[in-house]
Amino acid sequence: MPADFNGTWEMETNENFEGYMVALDIDFATRKIAKHLKQTKEIIQEGNNFKTKTLSTFRNYEVNFTVGEEFEEHTKGLDNRVVKSLVTWDGDKLICVQKGEKKNRGWKNWIEEDKMYLELTCEDQVCHQVFKKKK
Repeated sequence: MPADFNGTWEMETNENFEGYMVALDIDFATRKIAKHLKQTKEIIQEGNNFKTKTLSTFRNYEVNFTVGEEFEEHTKGLDNRVVKSLVTWDGDKLICVQKGEKKNRGWKNWIEEDKMYLELTCEDQVCHQVFKKKK
């Protein structure tokens, strides 16, 4: 049985978000605002179907996907690109590969106890985020 990502998750740490945003060519003003935000993630998981929302006081982002099915993702509100995304399971980890104009783009997501870990990659930058499950 894959991991259960259901719930509301509140950000605790956000390491190298600035470097990740630079790799995505996000403008200076947006980076300065975004790096200070505490994000909340709301995830509804039904088997391999995911409905996810990333919420902050600045911008919100929603993406829905089915594990194992490639889809076209419009990163509106992030870096405003269109990428082909494919999310797969690697044990209890979700692995996403995003194909587009940026190399080595994607993320890994996993849970350990009451914490959710998210590793974002783009080009040569890696951002590590940790979220705690809200009671």
